[in-house]
Amino acid sequence: MLIYTPNITNRIRYIFQTIFVDIWNISYELTDDLLHFQNYDGPKLNYSMRKIEEEFFIECHDLLIEKGISDQEIQITEWEGLPVFFQTSSYSFLPFDIFAASFYLLSRYEEYLPHIRDHYERFMAKESLAFKHGFLQKPLVNLWLQRFLHLIQQVYPNFRPEGHEFKFISTIDIDNAYCYLEKGLARTIGAFVRSLLEGAKDEIKERWNVLRKNQSDPYDTFEIQLALQEKYDLEVVYFVLLADYGLNDKNIPFQSRKFQLLVKHLSDHAQVGIHPSFGSNDDDTKLKEELKRLKNIIKREVTISRQHFLKLSFPKTYRNLIDLGIQHDYTMGYAAYPGFRASICHPFYFYDLELEQSTSLRIHPFVVMDATFKYYLGFNPEQALSITKELMQEVKKVNGTFVTLWHNETWSEHGEWKGWSQLYEKIVKLSNS
Repeated sequence: MLIYTPNITNRIRYIFQTIFVDIWNISYELTDDLLHFQNYDGPKLNYSMRKIEEEFFIECHDLLIEKGISDQEIQITEWEGLPVFFQTSSYSFLPFDIFAASFYLLSRYEEYLPHIRDHYERFMAKESLAFKHGFLQKPLVNLWLQRFLHLIQQVYPNFRPEGHEFKFISTIDIDNAYCYLEKGLARTIGAFVRSLLEGAKDEIKERWNVLRKNQSDPYDTFEIQLALQEKYDLEVVYFVLLADYGLNDKNIPFQSRKFQLLVKHLSDHAQVGIHPSFGSNDDDTKLKEELKRLKNIIKREVTISRQHFLKLSFPKTYRNLIDLGIQHDYTMGYAAYPGFRASICHPFYFYDLELEQSTSLRIHPFVVMDATFKYYLGFNPEQALSITKELMQEVKKVNGTFVTLWHNETWSEHGEWKGWSQLYEKIVKLSNS
């Protein structure tokens, strides 16, 4: 398809590349040559401020022409049963600028603007346009594009993008590989003392039995995970926390030989990425050191990541990752609510609004997280399965990618996770149905 636009900006290049190539998987050409556009016989689209003849015309909003970050006037209306914004005139084939609106959501424009943060200094779901207007649980960009494609095909029946098939990806964070093992002497003694003071006799007994190797560590569920991976031929990605001990980073010491062997074992069966520590978000030297530790363990380059606590600050977090060779990040999602933080269920590239350029970092949004259901929403496994089923149906409708975020303790049937061990397999079965 030939697309005419009189001012080809980086924002315009980015959003057309994202939609036509990354999502639709079809070639396109941008031109600012009006004569070339008028003489072209194939499928073509006029993306500008004015209609020329009777061509397929989408009226252009200022967002993709301007530079910098400023408050945008957003009014929500409805089109084809979907919320839309950046409305256009009656001359436009669509009542809104689908390209500018998609760019606003994918670039996370609102996260650059002043906003209230939670106690972990994170952008909150409740602050988002999607939450406020009830579309957080819809991959809105994909739904817009699905309807837009139908309109294009009414004008150009031979315009048939290859698109993609539905895909399921299981991602697992290892914040704490073991409940009792490999904690080091000081932490182990401290835990025994705390249990004594709290009168937690069962915990004392269990810890003692695990340390004496009379029973397995409850968080050591990795063989269960690998068995499920083999049974269902799953694509699995692990993210390993290798921080120095801190208030929000309480992983197994990276020097632990047992822990290192576990990580190496997992890397033989799945992709393994870094889980940058809470502290590394404000100190890129920590991130560099943690990456080095993982490289030394798995003996290969590390190109994938997900932030611990989903701590994501635009654009700093992503810039730090890019500088250290990370190519894929799986942080895009909210801790407090399931759904679509960027309103999309396909991978897409990070656009740096401050530098006004597309980058090499590919963002893989996740849809649901075990901790969201358990800690933030107070759901039981049945409720979690129900909402996951609804969200997966939304993703299947647009042939998107459904990414789950789990932790190894969720399979443990230990403490607060009793009753949760079967949920994962039920979700996997849903993905295959």
